[in-house]
Amino acid sequence: MNNRTYIEIVNGAPIEEPARQYYFMEQLKNVIQEKESTLGRKLVASVATFGCQMNAHDSEKIIGILREIGYEIVEDAKADFVLYNTCTVRENANLKVYGRLGHLKKLKEKNPNMMIALCGCMMQENVVIEKLKKSYRFVDLVFGTHNIFKLAELMFEAFNADKTVYDIWEDTTMIVENLPSVRKYSFKTGVNIMYGCNNFCSYCIVPYVRGRERSRKSEDIIKEIESLVKDGVVEIMLLGQNVNSYGKNLDENITFAGLLEKIEQIEGLERIRFMTSHPKDLSDELIEVMSKSKKICNHLHLPVQSGSTDILTKMNRRYTKEGYLELVKKIKDKNPDISLTTDIIVGFPGETEEDFLETMDIVKQVEYDSAYTFIYSKRTGTPAASYDNQVPDDIVKDRFDRLLKVVQDISAKRANMLEGTVQDVLVEEINDHDDELVTGRLSNNLLVHFKGDKDLIGKIVSVKLNECKGFYYFGEMINE
Repeated sequence: MNNRTYIEIVNGAPIEEPARQYYFMEQLKNVIQEKESTLGRKLVASVATFGCQMNAHDSEKIIGILREIGYEIVEDAKADFVLYNTCTVRENANLKVYGRLGHLKKLKEKNPNMMIALCGCMMQENVVIEKLKKSYRFVDLVFGTHNIFKLAELMFEAFNADKTVYDIWEDTTMIVENLPSVRKYSFKTGVNIMYGCNNFCSYCIVPYVRGRERSRKSEDIIKEIESLVKDGVVEIMLLGQNVNSYGKNLDENITFAGLLEKIEQIEGLERIRFMTSHPKDLSDELIEVMSKSKKICNHLHLPVQSGSTDILTKMNRRYTKEGYLELVKKIKDKNPDISLTTDIIVGFPGETEEDFLETMDIVKQVEYDSAYTFIYSKRTGTPAASYDNQVPDDIVKDRFDRLLKVVQDISAKRANMLEGTVQDVLVEEINDHDDELVTGRLSNNLLVHFKGDKDLIGKIVSVKLNECKGFYYFGEMINE
């Protein structure tokens, strides 16, 4: 959605944002047009996104700016402008980017006019920047997570530079609104309500690469969602590293639960989702608001990470196994049918078999609808990277496989409980494997495939879930 106000270019770049960025977009339009005239064809750009939904939402802004400048967006590494929006939560994410850069180097040798840009969390690591400067000098532009809004300005600088442009900020308090954005789906999108994280879990690099927590003003969030709804959006996903701590740095007296109550009042909005919730900050007020809401989806992602209180302490999660289970009881007492999902790390330094069995126990007690299970990944720069007693790989693999089987068995049992019921489904797309079917998503976030056509996309319809296939359903639409 583009709420821009066109500015007249007179005496150089404005100082204030976002007017400054629109100035550089206008400058770049001229640059792109000249290049297209010389080449006799349209310039194309490609954006590859790694990692979380926050990154995916950032990429929508990046694509919006590139389109505003004049690029046609394609999914092709041979594009004239290639940008990787990187993730660094796990080491293999970094290795994947380095591998792709090796391929891009060969492409650039064949097309010297090609421009390569890197941004996102991986770029906030000093060791990465040093490696890029030493071994990947063919990259044209490198920036981080805090200054994505500056893309146009940085591109303008890169077009006029004879060396790599680096612009890495350690942190920021800035939140720049009203830049172009292109949504992947016309009917649903993410909305950032806050940026950064203050939790400093001992295994997690995010606070170091995303900076300190800063919340957007509620009025700006409401205006954005109202504008999105007018443009056809029926479902929004509220995004933040820890949405439960929303509002703590604002002058206005508002909590996340209070924000949800305001969003609930927006006419035309059908569904509200959010992630991620940190258990230590999930309030009784939020549980109450969720239980009464007609729009908040019947799904809560509540990362537990481990079932062992000892390991949770080493992780700096600031809750116990008992405290987490009590929180789950409160949630289920208010909303017995809620779908709970989670994140679990296996093989954290010092994890014993007894600690692992505590994790297995909490999975069996809570009965998660699904769980994202991860093998611990040592991240340089985090406290846990220097912990003693790193768990041997063969033991971690064995525990991971045992946990995965229990998670999948419980998930299948939970999913089977809805077989034969009629549920509301937001239709998202034509089915990948059968164009006579459409694919939609339930309130609990599971998928269902049923007969339909493209006219249903973006609509919420009633579907009978005829057959559960473990993690998705086949159904039939009910004409009411």
